[in-house]
Amino acid sequence: MTGGNPLLDQIEIVLRDRQLGTALSVWIDVWDNSLSRRWLSALDDVLAQGLALQKNYCFMGFADSERHGDFLCAEINRSIEHINRSAVCYSIDDYFSLEQCIDHELRLNHARFNRLHRYFEDLQGVSGNMSAHWQAADAETRWHISQLNLLCHEFETWAMSWRKKHTLPEWQRPSQIMSWNHAPRFALCAEDHNMFGIDTIARPQGGVYVGVNKAVGKHHWEVFQDEGAHSRINELTTTSLRSQTEAAADFDIEWAQDTAHHPFMRTQLQQFRHWLEANAFDPDNPALTIGHPQVGQVDLLRSFGSVDCARIWQQLNQHLDVAAVRTSREQADYDYHWSDPDYISRMTGEWT
Repeated sequence: MTGGNPLLDQIEIVLRDRQLGTALSVWIDVWDNSLSRRWLSALDDVLAQGLALQKNYCFMGFADSERHGDFLCAEINRSIEHINRSAVCYSIDDYFSLEQCIDHELRLNHARFNRLHRYFEDLQGVSGNMSAHWQAADAETRWHISQLNLLCHEFETWAMSWRKKHTLPEWQRPSQIMSWNHAPRFALCAEDHNMFGIDTIARPQGGVYVGVNKAVGKHHWEVFQDEGAHSRINELTTTSLRSQTEAAADFDIEWAQDTAHHPFMRTQLQQFRHWLEANAFDPDNPALTIGHPQVGQVDLLRSFGSVDCARIWQQLNQHLDVAAVRTSREQADYDYHWSDPDYISRMTGEWT
């Protein structure tokens, strides 16, 4: 039992410092509920199968990581160039530089990234109705199409933390996304919907959240933040806005400090509630699957010897690489890195 929640299992994530070879174990207490039971079973299957962990989309919002703004712009341009040279019959006349993406006050140019996300939506389509461009793409081109989406979100989270580092450093928003290639999905049930809700948007530090599909488009909270409190659904740049219907073994860890009890977050959530109502959504309808269903909590004291954000971030910043994941039943080691020359071929299934 932890924090009033019965325990289902404990997970160990081993992080490493690639230069020094040191290791850091992060311990997760898995709560026992209907969603976490199916999620843990899916995670055990993924570990047993040895599926590839997406290390290029893992540590988000770490302002000083190797994957900084200039690097991410170069990666976006590399994927655009590949798509333009491919046989998918879709041309992107765009180029990304740090100066175009954040202004002199370090604020993100949301319009550019909404447009980048639109390229991705056009190229991939949606689940059950994939685009002709996607159908015509080979494995490497599909990788680069997917990168438009991942790099869009990664840059946005990096830019937020970069600005906070220079204005309000304690409010940086680092997080960790654990996502596996081709991880099988399972359908969310009505009971799972009760784990969502507006109050789950503000996530406690060390909270662990099951990976739910985003149906290609952005979810309601992202649209509200990107497009503003006065935006309307029929005017959006993004084309898809759907409830979550599936989950997978993927999971997120929140490393930023909890915002739930701060006045600015309570104000934002109230504004979000009004935005939903203005766009004809019922903010209390759990079927909208708004927010983040929590399935566990990092044992911060056991993992870091502290609950202080600054001390935890200091340790994490020295270990931004996942070496292994272990449950009570399964484990998998990950001895590669996103900077390896053969990384793309490993991720696309062409690596041997």
